[in-house]
Amino acid sequence: MGRQPSSIDLLPDDIREKLQECLRDPRCTQLEATRKINEILETEGHPDRLSKSAVNRYALRMEEVGSKLKQSREVAEMWIGKLGAQPQGQVGHLLNEMVRTLAFDCAMTLSEGEDPIPPKMLKDLSIAVERLEKAASENVKREEDIRRQAAAKALAKVDTLDKAGSKVTSDDMRRIIRESYGV
Repeated sequence: MGRQPSSIDLLPDDIREKLQECLRDPRCTQLEATRKINEILETEGHPDRLSKSAVNRYALRMEEVGSKLKQSREVAEMWIGKLGAQPQGQVGHLLNEMVRTLAFDCAMTLSEGEDPIPPKMLKDLSIAVERLEKAASENVKREEDIRRQAAAKALAKVDTLDKAGSKVTSDDMRRIIRESYGV
């Protein structure tokens, strides 16, 4: 059964944004935020008011989401730092593997429960894994195409130097590789 929307979820967007601003301000307590938003609601003629507990639950939920986002950014930065300046392919592989692991963990958790797995959830999980595999396959093909194009570009530059009768030096090769592969 789905969760009922909270009183804060039902607020008009502009008022909810003002609440979020208050909660982000370290000088504003939750009590003050509740009071300010209730004053706005009263001024604008809304019949509903926020309770202190609703604001507290919302603030805790937003803190938890913020904490998860911060943690995921830190993990991504750590891996990007480890994988180098051009980690697109490797980070993509890493993210695919993380999503596969999450899907597997989710499936295992669901299968360990006594309740049957809802067919819609099983379908959604299957579709997600299928899309992930398709994306991984497309990424591999894209990487191969990029490598082929860079190699062809480098070969064309070497051929140009050769046709001009120039001796291709190691410095020329380094320059051609840097230009062709963007390193």
